[in-house]
Amino acid sequence: MTNFPQNPDPAAPVWSPPLAAAVPRSLCTDCGISRSSTPADCGTACQFINPDYPALEARIHGRSRDPAKPDEAFFGPFRALYRASLKAPIKGAQWTGITTRLAEKLLEADAVDAVLTMAPAADDAWKPVPVIVTRIEGMAQVRGMRMGYAPLLALLEPARAAGHKRVAIIGIPCQVHALRALEAKLGFDKIYVIGTPCSDNTTTENFHEFLGLLSDAPETITYLEFRADYHVELRFSDGRKKAVPFLMLPLSNLRPDFFPLTCRTCVDYTNTLADITIGYMGGSGEQWLIVRNDRGAELIALLGDELRTAAPADSGKRAGPVKGFLANTERAAGGLPLRRMPQWLRPIIGWLMPRVGPKGLEFARARVEMKAVESIIHLRREKPARMKAMVPDHVWKLVAPYGLAPAPGERGEDRPVL
Repeated sequence: MTNFPQNPDPAAPVWSPPLAAAVPRSLCTDCGISRSSTPADCGTACQFINPDYPALEARIHGRSRDPAKPDEAFFGPFRALYRASLKAPIKGAQWTGITTRLAEKLLEADAVDAVLTMAPAADDAWKPVPVIVTRIEGMAQVRGMRMGYAPLLALLEPARAAGHKRVAIIGIPCQVHALRALEAKLGFDKIYVIGTPCSDNTTTENFHEFLGLLSDAPETITYLEFRADYHVELRFSDGRKKAVPFLMLPLSNLRPDFFPLTCRTCVDYTNTLADITIGYMGGSGEQWLIVRNDRGAELIALLGDELRTAAPADSGKRAGPVKGFLANTERAAGGLPLRRMPQWLRPIIGWLMPRVGPKGLEFARARVEMKAVESIIHLRREKPARMKAMVPDHVWKLVAPYGLAPAPGERGEDRPVL
């Protein structure tokens, strides 16, 4: 048994254990497993090697995706979908702070010994640092969004060695997939998994480049959030707020490798293996909750009347935006310049999109289809030998209406067609 360093101050609410170096891998987002005492576990745990979503979904949720519930093809198995917000927003949290409050309630109820999540680095508020939170007041130190690779699962062994048997883990899809693949051998009595959607992650250094394109004083940006109303919200250290239409973002000015191939080929935008997914896509100005199983329902119940919920909105048509995205992605993957909208037209279309574009669940379906399209196009061009193992059948089903179909050898014939 490997000896892990103990928390030098067990009374402190947050602990950041020293981590081993990562073992170099291809198509790796450094979830943390390669830093563990058994780095070979990457071979069975990694989302980017040979994922088996139907089997994992059946084990975790009691079933895989139900064809009688069409939205499960997009969002994975679920019990309920909500548009939600806290009645009393938490200062400094992302949106109203539902994720933060869930973790606080788990600690408050003594349902868990520790929460494994991310805190900001001491020298860079945007850089994620994996931490173990053992007291409610520690959650105040981890509020908000981070951007960059973060070896969250490297905390599993130190947490277990410290005697924590019941834990909550707040993670993105690639982290949650590895966690679920290894869950049976981890030795915890209970694990609550609070998932956030993820797409287009990049390094913290790259993210600072993006902030530099958004403002002449990027160091003053304290908050950034993509919203379902086709805007990115920025907040600044002097209290100002700014909403930038998606079409006005300088995405075409980013380097071709700004987003790594892993994130351009991720097939689990909605974090389907979590107990509950908390994100923005279907929220229409509030957060979007996907309650997936009994444990997810237990988490929602913890919030009680602190939570305001409503049915998600659902309007508009996604086909046009997805087709446009497909055309531009094919051009970019082929090394051709993107079709750029004339600058004078962008404010007009930016004004129209929140009014006539897909909203609520239809917006979320569009984003999931766009990610499926992007995954197949980029993987087909850059890692064609990986397609058979990496692209689940439900992804092929999502892209079929747009004329994308598997070529010979691109589909795992031994997998059941959902």
